[in-house]
Amino acid sequence: QVQLVESGGGLVQPGGSLTLSCAASGSMIRIYTMNWYRQTPGKQRELVASITRDSITTYTDSVKGRFTISRDNAKNTMYLQMNSLKPEDTAVYYCMGTIFTGGIDNYWGRGTQVTVSS
Repeated sequence: QVQLVESGGGLVQPGGSLTLSCAASGSMIRIYTMNWYRQTPGKQRELVASITRDSITTYTDSVKGRFTISRDNAKNTMYLQMNSLKPEDTAVYYCMGTIFTGGIDNYWGRGTQVTVSS
């Protein structure tokens, strides 16, 4: 069984910063691309940022220059450094990883709430 567990969410004032973590555990052979998604009530889940195993990164336009995705392959952990947070960044943030366990599949965490409010 593979588990992805997010942490680091919380309440922050506009302009503040948070760092999210996503730790993968279980019977994994290799973790390929990892992603951060976010979702607000009534809206579709949105891809925020992606990082390949070789640390090639992509971002949705609304977070470019403010968010930084990174990973530590030795620790099977991914991070999202979020700076200059805005109220519109409020959402549940989910991590997703494409993982080879003998077969390849996408695995999701349960999410962590980020609230940006004064």
